[in-house]
Amino acid sequence: METIQPLLQNAAKAKHSISRLSDPEKKLLLEKLAHQIKRNTAAIILENQKDLDRMDDSDPKKDRLLLDENRIDNLAQSVLAVSSLTDPANHILSEKTLPNGLFIQKKTVPLGVVGIIYESRPNVTIDVAALCIRSGNVCVLRGGTDASFTNVFLSELIRGVLEDFGLDKNIVQLLPTDRKFIREMLTATKYIDVIIPRGSQQLIDFVRDNAKVPMIETGAGVCHTYVEKTADLEKAAAIVVNAKVSRPSVCNALDTILVDEAVAEKLLLKTALQFQDFQVEIFADERAFSILKKSNYPYLQQAKPEDFGREFLNFKCSVKVVSGYDEALEHIEKYSSKHSEAIISQNQNLCENFLSEVDAAAVYVNASTRFTDGGEFGLGAEIGISTQKLHARGPFALEKLVTEKWIVRGAGQVR
Repeated sequence: METIQPLLQNAAKAKHSISRLSDPEKKLLLEKLAHQIKRNTAAIILENQKDLDRMDDSDPKKDRLLLDENRIDNLAQSVLAVSSLTDPANHILSEKTLPNGLFIQKKTVPLGVVGIIYESRPNVTIDVAALCIRSGNVCVLRGGTDASFTNVFLSELIRGVLEDFGLDKNIVQLLPTDRKFIREMLTATKYIDVIIPRGSQQLIDFVRDNAKVPMIETGAGVCHTYVEKTADLEKAAAIVVNAKVSRPSVCNALDTILVDEAVAEKLLLKTALQFQDFQVEIFADERAFSILKKSNYPYLQQAKPEDFGREFLNFKCSVKVVSGYDEALEHIEKYSSKHSEAIISQNQNLCENFLSEVDAAAVYVNASTRFTDGGEFGLGAEIGISTQKLHARGPFALEKLVTEKWIVRGAGQVR
């Protein structure tokens, strides 16, 4: 294949097919898709294993790639959750009649053709397709080579359901993984209405630098948890450990612990006891290193400057001891990717200050950053976590897959 233009043309044409689908039909289609996902669990695992076999066990992306029976069931449940949500398109936002008799309405409409570029996460294939179908959009998917076997199977599963409903199967289309087509996708302003990258900072930077199609950025997660001196240290340790180890390969996992010097020793020793079970490698600043060295923590490294502001995506984190709230905020402001930030404290004034002063898509008081997720926020699923401020911020989900259109009805008026 020399060009993907025919595929993009097919996607643009498919907008007409999905636009004719009624709200009950969209729900029914997604219910059928959820059923087909569960019905094909064994086959999905088989294809996914082909991808897993090609990836080194030490690669932190391997956990993102894995689809086991539980995750496949969760995927099906996610599709059902999306089907039960209100279609965000075709809502009248405002209406008025002008003195000249023109009747004007503003309504929500689908974005059109949504292009997604993503890496190593085959669940994105299902999540994006379900969200786009529910909102009346067409999606063009470019997954990574790491997940190619799984993505091909899942996309064909979706396209089969579309055909069963008498629809254009190109409503969902998986592009070839050959890198030479990425630039063509990013510059296809005639066929694609918006591009959304989901993956590493390197991928996001490449799309930002090369896209002519409007881009919505879903950013890498460099997430901090600040343990303030009034914190309940039992709760703080539990929150920190959960944020780091429950699933370290995802963007809402903790990367850096900031701890007040007044409680640093107690907090770090409590945390280290639990981290040790997961062999978490700690990159500690000078004061934290001294505390953990005395406790003989076995997976300890002295932090280098580049260990702060680093998204680890693994059983690794950095630690910095701070002199108080202001120093913690300065550190977050310098190194945050504006994804998710948390404070653990019993000082209500500081907590409220943190919520208003920290510039991030999601800010937390006394809770784990691992909740930054479309499903956890009751949005059914997500395309990614947007760290920018235009159009969408935070979990980029169903409600944001629309734009606006002005509808004007007249009776011969001229200007």
